[in-house]
Amino acid sequence: MSTFTILLGGDLIRTPRLDRQVEGSRVIAADAGIGHARLLGLVPELWVGDFDSVPADLPADLASVPRQTFPAEKDKTDGELAIAAALERGATRLVLAGAFGGKRADHAFLHLALALRLAEAGTEVLLTSGAQEGVPLLLGKAGFDYADGTLFSILGFSELAGLTVTGAKWPLNQVEVAFGSSLTISNEVKFDKTGRRLEIALGHGRALLLAHPHPLPES
Repeated sequence: MSTFTILLGGDLIRTPRLDRQVEGSRVIAADAGIGHARLLGLVPELWVGDFDSVPADLPADLASVPRQTFPAEKDKTDGELAIAAALERGATRLVLAGAFGGKRADHAFLHLALALRLAEAGTEVLLTSGAQEGVPLLLGKAGFDYADGTLFSILGFSELAGLTVTGAKWPLNQVEVAFGSSLTISNEVKFDKTGRRLEIALGHGRALLLAHPHPLPES
């Protein structure tokens, strides 16, 4: 498996979990995402974008990262271009660091939708801010390693059917969820007596798991 970390411009905090997720990966920065390289102690192999939001006072090792420059007026975001560059280099797994928050809500939404499309095409994708993680849910069953008590939601991008959730405070069994329903918002991981962890099965539809493995103090 070839893992690439894509440094995006949204909010990011460094955690031990995030360090493990990016360890040993190749790194590409998207425009302002280069600022996260200092936070994580990484040096990207490529810096992609129109460079309209370059952080000030970059250290020499980051300022000299090879650049792939695009015009400001283009039909793809810097983040999508960075992801395309990773796929061209053989990426089979992507960690989208800084995928949430920031100044542009439209970019955050794009990252969620793009992650779903990439996952359906066979690329494993993790979206993260360090505090929050997003994982596309494909049809079938998946297990997750979140600690007991971790807050999570399932975001539906369509009507859902055959949704089963076990290892949760509010389990579900083969339910249908209307598009736009809040039924699957704010659940909580709850281990059963055997210690079985969170498992989610989906029969039909498009959805994404949003979990909070490292909640911020104010949350």
